[in-house]
Amino acid sequence: MSIRELYVKGARVWIPDSEQVWRCAELTQDYKDRLVTVIYTDGQTNEFKVKSDEELPPLRNPDILIGENDLTSLSYLHEPAVLYNLQVRFCNHNAIYTYCGIVLVAINPYEELPIYGPDTIGAYRGHSMGDLDPHIFAVAEEAFTQMERDNKDQSIIVSGESGAGKTVSAKYAMRYFASVGGSDSETQIEKKILASNPIMEAIGNAKTTRNDNSSRFGKYIELDFTQKYNIMGANMRTYLLEKSRVVFQAQDERNYHIFYQLCSASSDEKLKHLRLGPPESFHYMNQGLQEDPKRSSKTRQGHQQTFHYLNQGHSPHIDGVDDAADFQETRRAFMLLGINEAAQEQIFRILAGILHLGNVTLEEDNGDSSTIDSKDESLHIVAELLGIPVEDIQKWLCHRKIVSGREVFTKPMTYTEATFSRDALAKHIYAKLFDWIVSQINKCFAAPAKPFRFIGVLDIYGFETFVINSFEQFCINYANEKLQQQFNQHVFKLEQEEYVKEQIEWEFINFYDNQPCIDLIESKLGILDLLDEECRMPKGSDQSWVEKLYDKCKKWEHFSKPRLSNTSFLIAHFADKVGYECAGFLEKNRDTVSEEQINILKSSQINLVHALFTEKDHRAPTKVKVLPVAPVQSKSKQMKKTVGSQFRDSLSLLMLTLNSTTPHYVRCIKPNDDKMAFTFDPTRAIQQLRACGVLETVRISAAGYPSRWTYNEFSSRYRVLCNSRDIKRNDMRLTCQKIISNMIDDEDKFKFGRTKIFFRAGQVAYMEKLRADRLSACGVMIQKHVRMYLHRNRFRTMRKAAIVIQKYSRGMAARRQAHFMRQTAAAIKIQACVRGWVKRVQYRRLVYTVTQLQAYARGKWARQRFEHMRRVRAAIVIQKNVRAWLTKRRYLKAMRGIITTQGLVRCFLARRRLKKLKIEAKSVEHQKKLNKGLENKIISLQQKLTELKNENVHIKGYKEEITNLKGHLVEMKATEVQLKNSINRVNELEARVVKLTEELEMERDEKMDVLTEKERAEKENRELVERLNAENARLTEELSVAQREESKREAEELLRRKFEAEKQQLFMENADEKLAYQRLLKEFNRLEQKNDLLEEQLAKHKGNNAHKRTASNVSNLSGASDAPTELVRDDASEFSSIIGDDDIGYGSVRSRASEMSDSSRNLENIEWGSPSNKANSSEIKIQVPEKLQELEMENAKLKDDLNRLRKSIADAEPQNNRVQEFMKQFEALQDELERRREECIQLRTVLANRAHDLRSLTQTSYGKDVDIVNEDGELALAYQTQKQVNRQLEEELKAEKLRHRETETEYKGELERLRRDNERQQKLLAQNLTKGDSSNPETLLQSEIMRLTSENLNLQGQVDSLTEQLKKYKRSLRAYAKKLKEAGGGDPPDLLDVATTNEGEVLPVIRKKEREYMGMFEYDRREEMQIIRVLIYELKPRVAVTFLPGLPAYILFMCIRHTDHINDDEKVRSLLNNIVNGVKRVIKKRHEDLDSTVLWLSNVLRLLHNLKQYSGDKAFQAENTVKQNEQSLKNFDLSEYRQVLSDIAVWIYNGVIKLMEEKVQPLIVPSILEHEAIAGLSGNKPGGMRGRAGSLARELESPVEPQKALDLLLKELTQFYRTLAMFGTDPELITQVFRQIFYFICAGSLNNLLLRKDMCHWSKGMQIRYNLSHLEQWTRDMRLHESGVTDTLAPIIQAAQLLQARKTDDDVHSICDMCDKLTVSQIIKILNLYTPADEFEERVPITFIHKIQAKLQERAEGEQAQATLLMNTKFAFPVRFPFNPSSIHLEDVELPDALPLGMLKKV
Repeated sequence: MSIRELYVKGARVWIPDSEQVWRCAELTQDYKDRLVTVIYTDGQTNEFKVKSDEELPPLRNPDILIGENDLTSLSYLHEPAVLYNLQVRFCNHNAIYTYCGIVLVAINPYEELPIYGPDTIGAYRGHSMGDLDPHIFAVAEEAFTQMERDNKDQSIIVSGESGAGKTVSAKYAMRYFASVGGSDSETQIEKKILASNPIMEAIGNAKTTRNDNSSRFGKYIELDFTQKYNIMGANMRTYLLEKSRVVFQAQDERNYHIFYQLCSASSDEKLKHLRLGPPESFHYMNQGLQEDPKRSSKTRQGHQQTFHYLNQGHSPHIDGVDDAADFQETRRAFMLLGINEAAQEQIFRILAGILHLGNVTLEEDNGDSSTIDSKDESLHIVAELLGIPVEDIQKWLCHRKIVSGREVFTKPMTYTEATFSRDALAKHIYAKLFDWIVSQINKCFAAPAKPFRFIGVLDIYGFETFVINSFEQFCINYANEKLQQQFNQHVFKLEQEEYVKEQIEWEFINFYDNQPCIDLIESKLGILDLLDEECRMPKGSDQSWVEKLYDKCKKWEHFSKPRLSNTSFLIAHFADKVGYECAGFLEKNRDTVSEEQINILKSSQINLVHALFTEKDHRAPTKVKVLPVAPVQSKSKQMKKTVGSQFRDSLSLLMLTLNSTTPHYVRCIKPNDDKMAFTFDPTRAIQQLRACGVLETVRISAAGYPSRWTYNEFSSRYRVLCNSRDIKRNDMRLTCQKIISNMIDDEDKFKFGRTKIFFRAGQVAYMEKLRADRLSACGVMIQKHVRMYLHRNRFRTMRKAAIVIQKYSRGMAARRQAHFMRQTAAAIKIQACVRGWVKRVQYRRLVYTVTQLQAYARGKWARQRFEHMRRVRAAIVIQKNVRAWLTKRRYLKAMRGIITTQGLVRCFLARRRLKKLKIEAKSVEHQKKLNKGLENKIISLQQKLTELKNENVHIKGYKEEITNLKGHLVEMKATEVQLKNSINRVNELEARVVKLTEELEMERDEKMDVLTEKERAEKENRELVERLNAENARLTEELSVAQREESKREAEELLRRKFEAEKQQLFMENADEKLAYQRLLKEFNRLEQKNDLLEEQLAKHKGNNAHKRTASNVSNLSGASDAPTELVRDDASEFSSIIGDDDIGYGSVRSRASEMSDSSRNLENIEWGSPSNKANSSEIKIQVPEKLQELEMENAKLKDDLNRLRKSIADAEPQNNRVQEFMKQFEALQDELERRREECIQLRTVLANRAHDLRSLTQTSYGKDVDIVNEDGELALAYQTQKQVNRQLEEELKAEKLRHRETETEYKGELERLRRDNERQQKLLAQNLTKGDSSNPETLLQSEIMRLTSENLNLQGQVDSLTEQLKKYKRSLRAYAKKLKEAGGGDPPDLLDVATTNEGEVLPVIRKKEREYMGMFEYDRREEMQIIRVLIYELKPRVAVTFLPGLPAYILFMCIRHTDHINDDEKVRSLLNNIVNGVKRVIKKRHEDLDSTVLWLSNVLRLLHNLKQYSGDKAFQAENTVKQNEQSLKNFDLSEYRQVLSDIAVWIYNGVIKLMEEKVQPLIVPSILEHEAIAGLSGNKPGGMRGRAGSLARELESPVEPQKALDLLLKELTQFYRTLAMFGTDPELITQVFRQIFYFICAGSLNNLLLRKDMCHWSKGMQIRYNLSHLEQWTRDMRLHESGVTDTLAPIIQAAQLLQARKTDDDVHSICDMCDKLTVSQIIKILNLYTPADEFEERVPITFIHKIQAKLQERAEGEQAQATLLMNTKFAFPVRFPFNPSSIHLEDVELPDALPLGMLKKV
């Protein structure tokens, strides 16, 4: 491939331009005939010719490479590509950092950016240099990591011109080291290092025309580290302080900041003695002052007239800088570094003295001398502040001493010489003070021991060139020449090392070697050597020195003489050719000051001033030469080094230090001279890029093989350029060779390395072009077939539609013809029908008219005939009645006459008959006839009495039935014996279970000891053991869940059957009660009617002698005697029907009973007895049990017990709706049954009262013949009713006995299953123990023991619950047996006293004891520490997990309750203090053990909840039982200790969060960002396009494989959740924990995403969203999604959605609404970082970003957090511990055998 092939029509190139440096253009035609025709972006065209192909304009890189993080990743490496890439990143993406290989290019943004916070430091910690976006922290992390890994010293070289940001970059680098290398010692050296920055900036930085905070000295800070890589100390070396700035500032510049800070605090009372005013008052500080319209002219004028040193720069203020606040910060820094206020006061005196020294007025006297007025105020102030005599300083400021041989002369100085001497003294004092402050800082930094390694940070001036360049610029450029040489050699070395490592053939790379320029400066007879020689000459001058340069240095190619000047010279530096003016070189190199002035200062009364000039600091590189101004110099004085020599020596020492370390480079660029934020001046930028060596790095990289790809990445990217048969998946190198052979013919353009392919510059762009062409061709092919398919389908659709249209058109025409024919036939048919209808209507009308006429005529005729007939009939009736009346009147008249006659005759005959009857009545036989009917009636009554006696005999037969019942009772007792045998068998089985459990516990303890010893010996097996344990735990948990579900279903089914049986039984009882009640009502009505009848008969018998009935009376009485029987029958039937339909009849019965209660007695007051004489007595015999009423009461008690039992069962499962429904039905039926039983009792009472009244009445009327009262069997009926009641009680007892037998059977089956499992486990243990070492018995033993422990826990819980139910049933059965025995039924056959079983306690369970406990533990105070040791110090998590959750807290609180019970103030205080101290000690000792911290977090919270629950406060007693309220603390208020425990809980909680974050942190980025679960959708950018900023430094693989990271993360989260749940942590607290963890995951992943440009594209957004869905699913599986845990993932979710969203102008509002959880800075950062993974994907337009930013500014108003870029990973949600009362009763807590707490006694 030739270079001409790339210059075709459409190729984009760079054209040189005078203003823009380079302009973008596009070829309008192919390159040929050396003619290049281009069109610019603004539409201008240009055409030019080139001499050769080497002069062709540089090609532009593909769009996919624009904005890359690393300049070396560009395919075309040349100046315009580098400049444009930096401009795009800086202006469009606001990215100030860019890699250029191993160099970090930093552009000053002139704006504060939120990218240096602690979160950013944490984000870069642990990442290699190329992983995240370029940053100064990445370079610092690279240096720190290489120091850790390679055990070698490191250095960071920060260079750049003034205003480029060198100081800030060095400051942030040191901040990073102080953060990641912070020590735990009390010195806190890292804080002191950071505190030194404001001091050094105050005394060494000043405002210049290019920078408001320019460093006017060079410094090299060594940060010393221990073997653990913690900062232990530091050391600072300074270079070439710009002393001339103390006495002179150029226009718009300032003096050093410290002077302005000192003057801003002049109003301070402590500084009044310094006599300072505003900064405008001093000549040294106001030499750059500009007119400020806001300040009064009077103030300005006064200051300028009064002071001298401050009126040169005319710029005393800096916008946005508060000198007063900076002064306070400087003072705090002094204090932190150990410089007390007394030393500070002396420092400020010296600084003020320098300022006042500049105000000393020199006066010219006679031209050859100068004087100072003795009344000069400034002179006295200087003498006072510096503690020197006024006369001496007044004299030696204007005179000098000359030594000639042995004679000493004093010579006055001219005005110019005196002014120079004064300024030299001021500079010298400041330089001495500067060196002293640096030495004090070094003393504070000094390490207590020899450092292990160090990292040096060099902040040194960059290459400088001004209009007039002097000695300072010469030294600065000399230093940069040395640094550039070292940089070139290091870059070349790394480049060649890469080729050697990959084992490729390479040629020597030529690079610019600036050694000749360095030799020009520092070699013998070089510039510095000649300068020193000239300084030693008595009459040496700048002009003579420059003439020597012209003569001696003309042989050097880099030296030249200007054409139009004899006082300057030119040096061709690596960056540019610089001209230097010789004026001032000699004087600045000598740096002399009068020896007499130095002696005056040595005699100062101020300690610091005296120390400055008597102490010899050999380490200070800025040491000056002190010489008297004399023509003749002594030999000792001549041997002192000049400034140039000192600088050369210190620079050589610095280079030796740098060469012994691994260097890292930061090149700072100043984007413009106007200090405008994010404004890029290409002209100024390209000058600095050429000067700082960035382009040289690019040139070295371009000379070799800058583009590097791994074989897999290259094959994945460019496999579209080969056929499928050429792909060898098992040999990627061969595949890549075949791909390249099809594209590149020149073998020099590429090289195959061991793991990578190396390409020359431009080859990647060429391959990208071929790939794009191939993909375009494929796209065209796909489009062709798709369009063909679409058009073919469209034609087929149109043809099919046409056929369908024709078909429907023809069908419509046929249908229209048929319709017309049908309409014609229909019209004819309609006409025929209409005509027929018209004729029919006419005919019907005619017929109707004729018929109506006939009807009216015939009706009239009929009415006339009817009227005639009616009149005839009426006349006949009238005649009949008249004739009848006349006949009747005649008859009545005749009858009256006849009756009168008959009456008279009959009266006569009756009187005669009466006389005859009176005579007959007096005879005896007539009386006998009358009494004959009465004797017959008495005989019938006697027969009835005989029948009643027979019935009494039958009643006696019931006694035999009672005898039979007693026989049944004997049989039941036999059954009782069998039950006792069964119980004994159960006791034996339970004892056997206890024995087996104890054996298993002993074996488990022994095996645990063996396991512990084995773990100590073989640590390499732990990982396998943990995996097996996790698997067994999972299987055990699944088994326990299945068993719990099965037991729950069995319990529900059993409970349902029980309730169904009880429900049916209650229905049967209710039906029996209704029947019995109806029978009683019938009997009652019948007896009542019979009683009425007997009363009437008795009254009739009583009235026989008083009244004699006639025959007519007797007949009437006998005829009415049958009526009551029918009435009784009718009433009874009617009453029965009422009761059957409704229960309203109860009210009537009760009302009648209540009406008779006043005149009757209750059932228990009736005296029931049998007659003494059975043969002759006629008394009523009633056989009723004597304890009827008692049995009824006992029955009621049994029902109450049964209700309580059922209620307890229902309370045990409050969540079971079916149980609650059954209980409601049972209660309703029970109420109905009780109401009906009360009715029965009332009815029996009424019946008994009526019977008693009847007996008393019959005894009165009949005497002994009272059996007539029981003639209907009412007493037998009452006895039957009582039998039914007894039978019902027996049935209830039998049902209870049956349930007991079923429960007993279930328990026996459970015990048998446990026995079998125990035998199986013992066999398995025996088999494992008998195996050899090859089978790893310890691992198998531990696995089996863990599984058995988990199963035993579950089984023991089930056995305990079943045992408690069994005890309840046994107590209920004993109660029933006792009540039945009291009721007179004897010993029940199947109800036995069941002995309690002795159960071995393996685990702490809650058991009901027979005795009542108070819920506290009594202990001796001497045993207090033993209790704390057992419960806190020695308690292991693996042992505590087998206990009741929170058991230590319960035990400790029960001990606290006992101290409260005995009211021992000292004891409770001692116990609580020991508890608090014990928990703190354990957590500090085991703070890295998650199980221990979670264990004590749970227990501390449980103790806190218990203190609240039992505090007595009503707010905490809402859910307490009465017993728990009674157990509240009575004497102590422990609210203060509750606060202490709450603080400890917060501390432990933070420790738990820290542990979890440390485990999760390495998994966040691999699992969330790097994990690719969606096949075929690659989210990573090819390595060949990511540059090699990090590859040159180190190649570290991720600690976790990304494909496994997500599973590991979910596994860790699941383990966290199980640990929290296992130790009984409150659910609310678990939610808080995972809310914090998910926030940490979100913050870590989002911060990393915001710092990785290669992650910001569409496919990666899809992968991230898919990975986050796994976390959301995990929260749903753990039932945490409803608590808002996943809401903390909203920022990273929205970031992923932002990467996937469309980015057009129409989507601005939707994107802003979608990203409500992201800040403005984060959204803009993601959009700026967004880079298409392929050139077919569109880039985000800059206009779109501006619209988004403008839209978001509306939301950002009033929100301070919107400026935050990175999320705060240290943010913590507020911790809340919701009150969670315990339902466990303290009296039920038992001490497990695993805790040796025999000293505790339960009270």
